[in-house]
Amino acid sequence: MIIRPKLHWFRLLFVWRGSVLPQLLPRLGLIFALSVAAIFMHDHMRHYPIGLGTPPFALVGIALAVFLGFRNSASYDRWWEGRKLWGSLLITARSLARQALALQHPRDTEATRRFLAAIGGFAHALRHQLRGTDASADLAPRLPPELLARVDAAQYKPATILLWLGEWIAERKREASLDGYAVLAMDHNLNALSVVVGGCERLASTPLPFSYSVMIHRTIYVFCFLLPFGLVDGAGVLTPLFALLVAYAFMALEAIAAQIEDPFGLEENDLALSAICATLEAALHDMAADPGFASAPPAAREPSRMFIVD
Repeated sequence: MIIRPKLHWFRLLFVWRGSVLPQLLPRLGLIFALSVAAIFMHDHMRHYPIGLGTPPFALVGIALAVFLGFRNSASYDRWWEGRKLWGSLLITARSLARQALALQHPRDTEATRRFLAAIGGFAHALRHQLRGTDASADLAPRLPPELLARVDAAQYKPATILLWLGEWIAERKREASLDGYAVLAMDHNLNALSVVVGGCERLASTPLPFSYSVMIHRTIYVFCFLLPFGLVDGAGVLTPLFALLVAYAFMALEAIAAQIEDPFGLEENDLALSAICATLEAALHDMAADPGFASAPPAAREPSRMFIVD
């Protein structure tokens, strides 16, 4: 994900990175070629074969804009729900770390350090599960060897780490380091983390209905490919300009909706999950106040940059 400061309106016209324009250029080039062909046919063919006119496009364009609005609203709802789930993960993980640091008496510093490091590992494991990538490199420095072996052998790595966190709490209860109320409070936070995992898995495994996306996609491209032949009577040599403007608006909206439909991916408008994991680990590092803690990467504690690329 790319996060930028607010730009001047003029500079915003020329932003390239983070926009969908690069992937649309070949398609817009085809629209331009069709526009030139429409002008040539209109001016050099005695019986112009495709006199469509603008009224059909006005009617179809209004209906298409309504459908695109629903499509973008549904995709943005998924993106925002994913962000809320990861925001809940941050809040719950910090609460769980605070409880481990404050409620355990007497505190075993090494055991608590492993607990906090495993919380950071949980976030990384969930990120990799959602993206279908290998978590080994991120989990190896954060998890104790016995837990790392269990996680490597597991299909659902975040759930295995949650189980180990619950076992850690139960062990502290048997040692009388935590009383019953503290155990209940920490278990409540573990349940909240489990809800986050389930919500993320639901979003990742349940895309918008394919037929709905295909219908809108086909309608947009048929509309945009025929548009130059409807504009040429009124727009003349300006047909490429108006056709490109309309095609860019419709195609860009559809491309943005397709990107944010899966909020956990690696495209430029998806959620910055790596940055969120680094932010969590920076907070755990500060709470532990322990130089030996498996801290977040240095970039997580730097001042905010011009943009963040996940």
